[in-house]
Amino acid sequence: MKLSQLKIDPEFQSKIPPLQFEEEQQLEQNIIAEGRLLNPIITWNGYILDGHTRYRILKKHGFIKFEVEEIQLANKYEALAWICKNQLGRRNLSPERKKFLLGKEYESTKLAVGAPLGSKHGIRKCGQNDHIFTESRTCQRIASEHGVGEKTVRRAEKYSQGIDAAEEAVPGAQEEILTGRIKATDAEITALAKTPKAEIPAALAKESILLISSSVLNTVALQYIFLSFNRAIA
Repeated sequence: MKLSQLKIDPEFQSKIPPLQFEEEQQLEQNIIAEGRLLNPIITWNGYILDGHTRYRILKKHGFIKFEVEEIQLANKYEALAWICKNQLGRRNLSPERKKFLLGKEYESTKLAVGAPLGSKHGIRKCGQNDHIFTESRTCQRIASEHGVGEKTVRRAEKYSQGIDAAEEAVPGAQEEILTGRIKATDAEITALAKTPKAEIPAALAKESILLISSSVLNTVALQYIFLSFNRAIA
């Protein structure tokens, strides 16, 4: 596969921890010295599942040799679950990111079970009893694979949904939370998912404090937003 054929899905990329500037520079220097990628870029339907940073480096240095490994997955949700499981195999994850990825793996796996083969978005309907049984088996399997309890998996899903709500209300909040720059308890993050979408800005804001929507976030202001929210749910 040619480099120009590779595609980026923002939803896929958002599940992968970005490298620090110094880490990416070091990786780039190592790749240039080798003249090739030591590991293939993993894709599904041409979308990168693992190798976004290496892809950026390849675009800067056309002489570098690379390989692409296309894997077969049933649908987009199965691809998301694959990404999360793959990232959870890494050792340098913060506790916040581990919970987020665990929750997203569980959520995506449940959606994958209900999606038609080869589908990117569609959900296949099933009976209520079938759904409950499948969800329970899915939770058991993921808990066993990661050496945690089933309650931990279910709490992680709710936590990840809270982060989704925070990100939707304040673009950039996800990374601030997952890196620990925003200090909030699991209960505070989870509560965001239960807040109606239309009410989230009001719940997070206080008087004339504006939500930050630019790509460069003011961490201090975000901390203040969460403190305001804590008072709102107390």
